Amino acid sequence: MFDAVKVFSATKQKDRDDLGESVTRWLQEHQGKVDIVDKVVKQSSDNEYHCLSITLFYRHRR
Repeated sequence: MFDAVKVFSATKQKDRDDLGESVTRWLQEHQGKVDIVDKVVKQSSDNEYHCLSITLFYRHRR
């Protein structure tokens, strides 16, 4: 069971390169406050754009 979702996404090359650091930073800021229960990583693209998204499903610790 989860009670919240956090989505990270990027379309620009530099932002995609930094996406992992953004997720890590968020996890560190919420350490001890949330439990990650699932994750989904998706990549989509067309002829011009590439999008990477990381979705975290979590529950708040009580």
